Amino acid sequence: MDITLIRWPTEASRLPDLRDSQIPRLLLVDGDVDPPLVVDELEDWIRVPAPEQDLRARVEGLSRRAATAGRCVPEIDEHGVVRFRNEHTAVPPVEARLATALIDNFGAVVSRGELTEAGWPGGHANRNALDVHVLRLRRRLDEAGLSIRTVRSRGYLLEPATG
Repeated sequence: MDITLIRWPTEASRLPDLRDSQIPRLLLVDGDVDPPLVVDELEDWIRVPAPEQDLRARVEGLSRRAATAGRCVPEIDEHGVVRFRNEHTAVPPVEARLATALIDNFGAVVSRGELTEAGWPGGHANRNALDVHVLRLRRRLDEAGLSIRTVRSRGYLLEPATG
């Protein structure tokens, strides 16, 4: 992960664009200047001059935070309420079991067989039943900012909605 180094306050004018672009940045604060207010997890600062190992530690920490930034994972509670970011929606029991399988594999493909087993444990549902419940679940999860994408010949993938 590339980290942009910014001299503070001499290069302060570069910050708005870097912040808007969500580019990770480390501010190198001159020794006699107050540090800026850190606005998000993609920003950090260190007073210079600083030992090289301190600088490296800040860059590594910022890189780790940047790698996971914005990776919010949905949750479902025992009442069938799906929460994602600041949104939520309630789903009925069969759809809650399907949602649980998709949430447990968030961002990965879940096969039709795995979903059928999750939705109807120990029982069998026909293809049409799964399709109907996935369609209903799609509509409900849209309210929570989530999208179920069909991955042809493989299954379904739960991801953040794009718009």
